[in-house]
Amino acid sequence: MFYHLILAIHVSVCVLMILVVLLQTGRGAGLALFGSSGDSLITTPTGSSFMRNLTGALAGAFAFTSLFLSLLSAKSGMSSVTSRFSLPSAPTAQQAPATPPASTNKKK
Repeated sequence: MFYHLILAIHVSVCVLMILVVLLQTGRGAGLALFGSSGDSLITTPTGSSFMRNLTGALAGAFAFTSLFLSLLSAKSGMSSVTSRFSLPSAPTAQQAPATPPASTNKKK
């Protein structure tokens, strides 16, 4: 139950973070297509401080829920997709028998 609640929070934080990042203007949004110098990239405003703080808070929540979900799945014994399949092991060399087999062709 608790795992599913954290998972729902994680998914909603992911969707919100995608939306907030897409709503922000890019650093080079004010630059011309041709003939503009790149030194103005450093001083270009990147949006309101509220959007930057919201992005940072959502990124922190994403990191926290990711770590918490991995800890919960490890403690509850959940298996991942990769643990269901095992890699084929290298074939071991068969040992030769210690005594040669008895021959059926006897010389007369």
